[in-house]
Amino acid sequence: MTEIPEHLRKRAEEARKKAAQASGIDSPASTGPSEGISPDDEPAVLTEGKIPPHLLDRSRAAANQPNPGEVPDPAGSGVPEARGGPDGHNQRLLTVVKSGSIQDTKLVPQDKVHVWPHLLVAEFLAALAVTLFTLLFSIFVNAPLLDLANYNQTPNPSKAPWYFLGLQEMLTMFHPMVAGVTIPGIGLILLVMAPYIDKNPSKAPEDRKFAISLMTIHLMFWAVLVMIGSFFRGPGFNFIFPWNSGLFFEL
Repeated sequence: MTEIPEHLRKRAEEARKKAAQASGIDSPASTGPSEGISPDDEPAVLTEGKIPPHLLDRSRAAANQPNPGEVPDPAGSGVPEARGGPDGHNQRLLTVVKSGSIQDTKLVPQDKVHVWPHLLVAEFLAALAVTLFTLLFSIFVNAPLLDLANYNQTPNPSKAPWYFLGLQEMLTMFHPMVAGVTIPGIGLILLVMAPYIDKNPSKAPEDRKFAISLMTIHLMFWAVLVMIGSFFRGPGFNFIFPWNSGLFFEL
């Protein structure tokens, strides 16, 4: 059992003396129990006129009951047996206070940066690097240009640049309004709406299945059309097999 500090003992002793003096009875610590009054009746004398009788009866009944933490001695020796808790501890747990509720709340750092200067400076440096590379590449490597065009002779097949061959391939399958406006417009709208449909902030590929699937379908659809228009279209833009009729593709 933990010992009571000396200053608390003195404070309790002084409080008992003041209470005894206020009720006209000497302190039990200095004179002991009053003559003619048994120790059981002394609390009643000290509190006479202040506590209602029914409360006094209730307190006496509670005092006569055994301690909940003790078990009456079955041998009748008069010494109650202590009732131990888990691991022999007799303390009673009142409540558990989480450490987070008594700590000061602090702002959690967020993984965000300002557009200026952090983002724009990086993009400007990247643009300078790409421009410098393109300039140097164009100086040392000549573009694969053909001869001057002859307006009296149209090349057969007449193909658009490779990045437009997907649109030219769709023109062979659908009406020009559908192939040139409707289908590309739907694809662009889906790509623009993708960040608003899939709001998952995670950068892990396994958590971004919708966005990855949408971009994969877009790229595969366009790549297949470009490859068909490049390698499988011959004279008259007819479908051919390049291993049978040759390759009709130029950069």
